[in-house]
Amino acid sequence: MAFPLAQDLRGKVAIVTGAATGIGRAISLALGAHGVRVALADIDVAAAEQTAAEVGQGAFALAVDVRRRDSVEAAVSDVLARAGALDLAVANAGVSSMRAAVDLTDADWDHNFAVNARGVFLVNQAAARAFLAQGRRGAIVNTASLAAKVGAPLLAHYSASKFAVLGWTQALARELAPHGIRVNAICPGFVRTGMQEREVEWEASLRGITPSEVIADYIRQTPLGRLEEPEDVAGLVVFLLSDAARFMTGQGINVTGGVYMA
Repeated sequence: MAFPLAQDLRGKVAIVTGAATGIGRAISLALGAHGVRVALADIDVAAAEQTAAEVGQGAFALAVDVRRRDSVEAAVSDVLARAGALDLAVANAGVSSMRAAVDLTDADWDHNFAVNARGVFLVNQAAARAFLAQGRRGAIVNTASLAAKVGAPLLAHYSASKFAVLGWTQALARELAPHGIRVNAICPGFVRTGMQEREVEWEASLRGITPSEVIADYIRQTPLGRLEEPEDVAGLVVFLLSDAARFMTGQGINVTGGVYMA
């Protein structure tokens, strides 16, 4: 797949979390295609190593649990040691589960917030500290969701965690702007990934319909008339990390095929 040109990215170093599969994999491949050296951080390091081999450009894999400060900080230190710098960070690792709000457990809530919100916080903080220590004008992109713009039935806890990502993104962007560090978020819609496959099965069971009917409903809600692909998201991330977006910060950009247009 051809990605839009962003020549200013060549030679930069990026860390991408949740990089082994899905959206993170597509982002890593897109950055590698633009000459970025990518550190692919994932809790499944074996899968991340396989993707790193596809990315090329000196890409390497790191075992990271974004819920843990020590793991995240060690990963950023490793990037600095191996690559000599850090210019870009994509906090993409995320999880979901599905249950009616009245049936949610503490474990459901805590797990979604630990990865989706705390994970973004820890990765952003570690990257920002590295940028400041290097005196670099870095860029950060966080993966939020369509569910960060519109509360999603059966995903109330997930929506809450992704709304938190947008609030954090805006506040951090204001704090870091004087240092020339930009922070933005992306809000994908119904993306064809392994996570979506699991969600389709859960939703079908909870709604009493078939998985194919769930998919048809997703497509019906999408004006562009198809499921979103990870590559549809990756192109936006490349843009936001590049100098083409040099005057954009604190934004939560929809990439939903028109599901949400505000």
